[in-house]
Amino acid sequence: MQLSSRLSRTLSWLVDAASEVPGADRLLAELGVHLVRDGLPLAGGALTLAVQHPLIARRTWLWRASSGEIIEALGFAPGGPMTPLGAAPSDDPSRRWLTSVAAGVVHEDQVGVRPGAPTLAWIGPRPFTPEEIEELRQAARFAAAPLTAVSARDTLKAALDAYLGRRSAARVLSAPLRRNVGETIQAALLFADLRGFTALSESRPPAEIISALDAWFDRIAGAVHAFSGEVLKFVGDGVLAIFPVSQGSPRGACNAALRATSAARAGMARLDKEREQQGLPSLPFGVALHLGAVFWGNIGAADRLDFTAIGPAVNLVSRLEGLCRPLEKTVLVSGVLAAQTDLPLIALGTHSLRGIAAPCAVFTLPEG
Repeated sequence: MQLSSRLSRTLSWLVDAASEVPGADRLLAELGVHLVRDGLPLAGGALTLAVQHPLIARRTWLWRASSGEIIEALGFAPGGPMTPLGAAPSDDPSRRWLTSVAAGVVHEDQVGVRPGAPTLAWIGPRPFTPEEIEELRQAARFAAAPLTAVSARDTLKAALDAYLGRRSAARVLSAPLRRNVGETIQAALLFADLRGFTALSESRPPAEIISALDAWFDRIAGAVHAFSGEVLKFVGDGVLAIFPVSQGSPRGACNAALRATSAARAGMARLDKEREQQGLPSLPFGVALHLGAVFWGNIGAADRLDFTAIGPAVNLVSRLEGLCRPLEKTVLVSGVLAAQTDLPLIALGTHSLRGIAAPCAVFTLPEG
């Protein structure tokens, strides 16, 4: 393969430095800038990567040469071969698009691409000349290694985000993989649990139980994430979530936890109506909220770690949730959290919690 002397700086950058670019969006933009500096007429470009994610099938970034602007688009449709963004149909008279695959090249009149292959697409202010097309193909071949590295990092991050949550995943990636590595943080804690789920699971087929669990987790986790919280654990039919305190004031985190709980309660009410129409039993649940300090980090065996939150505050919120059934309330709030919010709450008195030395002042949200 004869290398283009005009692209020497771009090809050197792709070999020596492109793999260290922090993300696919920056790789696209910086590659585009290098190609323009080397004399190629580009108006914009696109990069598409497959993503290992429960909701997102692929991510595409669009780069505009004139402004440097980058726009991201997400592909949610499952299955089917990937189609390179911007691939021009065969009867397109402009013939200005060239779409390249990391391990080869796809001409602009082709629409089928090996599933999962990273694709690069470039558009110019005019049709590319044969020489320019060959140079773009050459750049695509040299981009294969850095694209693979960036794609692998994105896949790892997406997997950790899905299993750990964004905040926890970021902490895992930035810290040593050793026990006792973490930090003590202040957070509003949410612990939620389905009631009577053991009896339900013994009387219903597994597929129905899994469907019910997924629907429950969708409502509670969706509400937590909508108000900037993070789900730390799914334990059986239970959920542990945190709303970290920021800027030293717990009020925002406490209000967010309360609003997320209200949203989850509304979502579950709608779900129960749907289940009733289908002849299925309702899914009663309990939620407890508390505010306290937790150790947020790695615990576990020497070679098998878990990233979670532990501490007396976690113990208290789980014990507090256990009072939901005897007090016949869906939501219980500790006095510590109640003192940090101006949202309306109803006092339920002081109660002893199993395994907790001091009695706890307990509040609940108004019904409706």
